[in-house]
Amino acid sequence: MSQLKKHYVVDDQGNKVAVFLEISEYRRLLEAWEELESLRAYDAAKASGDEALPLEQALKEIEAGRT
Repeated sequence: MSQLKKHYVVDDQGNKVAVFLEISEYRRLLEAWEELESLRAYDAAKASGDEALPLEQALKEIEAGRT
């Protein structure tokens, strides 16, 4: 893993309150986070013991839940 290049934003007392990252690092971290979320969702679904749905049916149910 590469060394993160970051710059901190500090408050009046010198406490770190935010961080600036290069956009490439931000995107890499975002992709890693999304992958982790997918893995967690997969693990939770597997552990639930629920019956698996065909992909098309699952997508229809997800879309129906968005409206």
